Amino acid sequence: MYAPNRRHFLMATGLSALSASRAFGSNDLIHVGAIGCGGRMRSLLDAADQVGGHLLVAGCDVYEPRRDEIRARTNETASTHLEYREVLDKKDLDAVIIAAPDHWHVRMACDALAAGKDVYLEKPVTHTIEEGDALIRAVRSTDRILQCGMQQRSWVHFESAIDLIQAGNIGRITRARTYWFQNYQNPREKPVDVNLLDWKRWLGSAPEQPFTLEKFYHWRWFWDFGGGAMTDLFTHWIDVVHWAMKTDAPQLTQTMGDKYVFEIWQCPDTIQSILRYPGFEVSYEGTMVSNVDDGGLEFRGTTGTIKLDRGGFTLDREGRRVQNPVLSEHSIEDGTITHMRNFFDCVHDRKEPKAPVEAGVAAARAGHIANLALRRNQPVVWPMQKAPIQKPTA
Repeated sequence: MYAPNRRHFLMATGLSALSASRAFGSNDLIHVGAIGCGGRMRSLLDAADQVGGHLLVAGCDVYEPRRDEIRARTNETASTHLEYREVLDKKDLDAVIIAAPDHWHVRMACDALAAGKDVYLEKPVTHTIEEGDALIRAVRSTDRILQCGMQQRSWVHFESAIDLIQAGNIGRITRARTYWFQNYQNPREKPVDVNLLDWKRWLGSAPEQPFTLEKFYHWRWFWDFGGGAMTDLFTHWIDVVHWAMKTDAPQLTQTMGDKYVFEIWQCPDTIQSILRYPGFEVSYEGTMVSNVDDGGLEFRGTTGTIKLDRGGFTLDREGRRVQNPVLSEHSIEDGTITHMRNFFDCVHDRKEPKAPVEAGVAAARAGHIANLALRRNQPVVWPMQKAPIQKPTA
């Protein structure tokens, strides 16, 4: 029978690692800057407020109404900036939270690390495969903390499920199924005043192109800025698989998908991928036109199956024909809160965060490989072999 450990006891009793280890005084507040202050940043700052122990001193966004939100959120005490480097130049800043579009992630993170700041970096941490090595070097060449925004690693019931898997409670695992269903058909986005938006600065390194509302709000579905479902959603789940199975890269990947409803996008609205890892396979399936079943994972082993999502997990034994699972656990606290708490803890004690840079790069890379298979319309073998150099003919 599974027994909760000390970590689970602390969470169940409402204590955190932060509050259990030490009480921070006003002089120990972590001074935080926010870079990219859209919807995801609002959620991250809400989580930070739940944790406490910090002071939001600066915010940066290329859209003026979002800078206004930061000022309102802090009762006009935080400075706001159009240029993110101005945030990094602040001497009283300890850490930054980065939630800009994907194509900005590595540049902003590397600049922040070089400026001596600790970093909470939203996933996917990279926009291309090639960026992974550069980000790892940037982190490991300093003594700075970088927490990747893959909050399942701090979500208590995910930790419990991983403990069970790694202890052999469902036998040999041959298949992990991942899925995520969402529905983008009824947009609720507010109109954008382009006179208050620095679109050229928003584009950054991306090719010059005209502003569209679809790209501004749904940038994840355009190759210049994101990578569709495989980097937005799949990244979360494949990180859990990597964590559970102690691996970090697929050997062979095949993907297919298409735009059946959202033809204005570049990335598919419906997609499925198969990834072969040493000794087991992973599948992903999803669509952005139906949200029934939401998202989750299944680990299928020779003696049992664990079904896992953000609400909890169940463990069923092979051969049982009963309605109730052998074991189940429900979510106690939103993983974004516990993940931010872990980041703040690491800023104080300088320990390795629960989602280190190597894990973030590996999770993003799996999504990039899946997208490469999609765009090439053929399987991708990893690691990819460089084409041989052709000798010149006489």
